[in-house]
Amino acid sequence: MNSQSLPGNPAEYGGLLPGREELRLLSRVASSQEAADLKIINARILNVVTQEEVFGSVVVAGRLIVAVGPAADDIASPNVVDAGGRYLVPGLIDGHLHIESSLVTPAAYAEAVLSRGVTAVVWDPHEIANVCGRAGIDWVLQSVEGLPLSVMVTVPSCVPSTTLETSGALISVAEIEELLQHERVVGVAEIMSFPDVIAATEDSLSKVMAAARARKSADGHAPGISGLSLAAYHGAGIGSDHECTTYEEGLEKLRAGAFIMIREGSTTRDLKALVPLLTPEHADRIGFVTDDRLPEDLLSEGGVDCLVRMAIAAGVAPPLAVRAATWNTARYFWLQRRGAVLPGYFADFMLMEDLPSFRANEVFVSGALVATSGRVTEPITRPVVSAQAVRRTVKVDRIKLEALRIPYPESAYEARVIVPIAHQILTQERRIQPYHVNGEALPDPSSDIAKIFCVERHGKNGNVAAALVAEFGLRRGALAISVAHDHHNIIGVGVSDEDIVTAVARLTKIEGGLVAVESGRVLAELSLPIAGLLSELSLAEVRDKMQELDAAASGLGVTMPAPFMALSFLGLPVIPCLKLTDHGLVDVTTGCIVPVAVEHEA
Repeated sequence: MNSQSLPGNPAEYGGLLPGREELRLLSRVASSQEAADLKIINARILNVVTQEEVFGSVVVAGRLIVAVGPAADDIASPNVVDAGGRYLVPGLIDGHLHIESSLVTPAAYAEAVLSRGVTAVVWDPHEIANVCGRAGIDWVLQSVEGLPLSVMVTVPSCVPSTTLETSGALISVAEIEELLQHERVVGVAEIMSFPDVIAATEDSLSKVMAAARARKSADGHAPGISGLSLAAYHGAGIGSDHECTTYEEGLEKLRAGAFIMIREGSTTRDLKALVPLLTPEHADRIGFVTDDRLPEDLLSEGGVDCLVRMAIAAGVAPPLAVRAATWNTARYFWLQRRGAVLPGYFADFMLMEDLPSFRANEVFVSGALVATSGRVTEPITRPVVSAQAVRRTVKVDRIKLEALRIPYPESAYEARVIVPIAHQILTQERRIQPYHVNGEALPDPSSDIAKIFCVERHGKNGNVAAALVAEFGLRRGALAISVAHDHHNIIGVGVSDEDIVTAVARLTKIEGGLVAVESGRVLAELSLPIAGLLSELSLAEVRDKMQELDAAASGLGVTMPAPFMALSFLGLPVIPCLKLTDHGLVDVTTGCIVPVAVEHEA
């Protein structure tokens, strides 16, 4: 008997928890009344709970593990896989990510990470929610049904993130409370408005309390805070943080009771600094996450499996490294029957030759072989879900050149300039005496000063803002993108206003995406018609187009690593210190809109 022929309600067997008949089957197999569906023999089984290796068998009935180790040896099965002494490791869980950053649909994302042993993820869909609101979250929940990758969801808490931007939608506390009742929803997503939590505002505390009442997590996002501010933030009920960038910051947050999510994304790479925290003393309070990963990095480095490899290479004991990507995250989110190879747990695991290289040979989900030798066994089809609510979201009239003007009056003596930091989402502020003509500050490619612009694209007010940015390397043309955290208005850099106008018009026509323009000509582009955030192409096809875009950007002089990803964070007004939204230049430390021009005081 197998899970497809179980009696009773078939809907029970596709849920996130096992049904009664599944448990009865497990009991019958354990008592030798029936044969198991699958038996793995001669395996070095990694027990992430006790941090030991056990040699022996793993027996599976339906979706569940029946027995592990010597206890499983005598159970019969017509389907036996000889591991030949290879390691049997639990499927990995990525504890915090935005699938939107991969630029592909959940099905395409699943196809990329399953073959690497990632069998579950926790998705915070606040990118699509900021564009489409509740309809976007509903689309997310529908689009992950039936995938072999188990996708849990946290309800976006910051839609919009701040009042300093124009977003496409609003998610109310009442909607958060309602969504917390969904079986796939495991908590409230990162609460980025940390000053509001520290100040105990009604709105922020309502979101934390909603999670508490639902007995689910409230995730954190508090870069750089410490001392009494940190005490107030986590004292309010925030459970985690994934914004630590130094050992000292991570240790202080551990001491405050936070579950630390060590992040290794495409732009934000924090594992090297934080991996010394992963010791037996702290091991149960640390998880691994990717947060934001581009297609190139997903295909070349992988998902959360990359962090396990890096941690082992840095000297972390392999069982501890694996535990951070499995058991710890499952316990934090209370993901029942996941994160370990134990009796009664879902049969999500992989076989591999050794732990240091950490490369999956075969991957099993719910007892079924889903990937072998780095490839899924069958193409993962996208569920049939109406995309009407998440299409045609770029609503921009042709902008006028005058709207891109940066005022620089005679009374000014300096200009504020955004300075991005490579491989970080933090920025710095620089003061310069800009090149200016007739009361207007202008780009100066010879000094590596370009214009950064943000155009409201949700059809609400038509706002256009412009400022100056340094160290991007741009010498000609313009780059633009409809992915701008978290408001997702169009953001870009340019040294030609005419090319900026062309780039924005092209993004409007292709329903959002990425584009590089020079002299009125489109050099490369990627269309993202789902909410202006996601492509319907495969991850490899998106990667190829991204490589064309990066090559085009390099040809325009760009020296910033991963320029489009870097650009997407230059509009995020909750990460210090200087960012640009459609409202204008934001001084994140004060939470105020400031002018580009710094004038002499009267």
